[in-house]
Amino acid sequence: MGAVTGFLSNYSGNVKAAFALWPAFSLLLTLPILAYLYHRDGRLRASSVVGTYLAVLYLLGIGCFTLWPLPDGTSGPGITYGIEPNFNPLGLIGNIREDGLRAVFELLFNVVFFMPLGFIAKRLLRLRLGTTVLLAFAVSLLVETAQLTGIFGMYPYAYRCFDVDDLITNTLGGGIGWLVAAALGQVLPDAPKPVETDRHPGFVRRCVALWIDLMLTGAGAVVLWSVIVAVQLFTAATSLPEAIRVVDSSDASSLTAWALLLTPAILFLVLETVVPWVNHGSTPGGAFVHMTCESHERTTGWRAAFYAARTLTLAALVALPWLALPFLLIFYAVAR
Repeated sequence: MGAVTGFLSNYSGNVKAAFALWPAFSLLLTLPILAYLYHRDGRLRASSVVGTYLAVLYLLGIGCFTLWPLPDGTSGPGITYGIEPNFNPLGLIGNIREDGLRAVFELLFNVVFFMPLGFIAKRLLRLRLGTTVLLAFAVSLLVETAQLTGIFGMYPYAYRCFDVDDLITNTLGGGIGWLVAAALGQVLPDAPKPVETDRHPGFVRRCVALWIDLMLTGAGAVVLWSVIVAVQLFTAATSLPEAIRVVDSSDASSLTAWALLLTPAILFLVLETVVPWVNHGSTPGGAFVHMTCESHERTTGWRAAFYAARTLTLAALVALPWLALPFLLIFYAVAR
């Protein structure tokens, strides 16, 4: 028991680091987490929310346990002490012979360490066993590569040891974790159920849908901006005859500026007006979280008025959030 306690005490700092980072990462990932849970279940369940945030803590733990503490100075154990990568898959046998019980604890720890990943893959992500094994291998390979390359070149040396045995034991742990989750599913089933489109979504779901739409708007704007700038640079670098020039070079810059300014507004208008108009009230974000903004049928005229008012309200919310949000919350509370 003392050997186990001594082995685990070496990682107390890693545990503290993971818990210290957990609140910030949880806050940062809140909207993606809510979007996934709404997409998967069509509603928020307390068990799913808690499980997802614990999964965030676990993933932070993987990073902190394998890469923390970060080195300082200009040299590290990978060079100073000659720690070389282990590419021998049977090296763990020699380690057990040399280090005895400590090597056994390390082997078991590497297996148990990735069991939660397999459990999460089965229970939360609903992945198959083969996919889970590949996921565990990929995560382990990412970690080992980060150790081998000094976090992908952040440090000019490998301050941790790349060990192929870790790949094997971590992957095995991921598979075992999946089997444990599958066995638990026989007692506490969590089978997916058909999700219906919510015609009366709550405020949180509406916010998540809008966030997704804004992310799509931003991504689309970046792509179109890149195209506009590329065309502008190509035109400036190409000597076209005046007879076939569509726009004078003196006007090209102002047109480009207007195009860059109007692109996100046009995309926002399309996603929030055109798409839901032809898609039964669901924007791309709304469709992802299974909701529609149309709570009941309307005639064409009233439907057009509804979409005009809705689009103007959302535009005001995006442009002046601190001014528009209080009024929107009051309106929502009264309307509900």
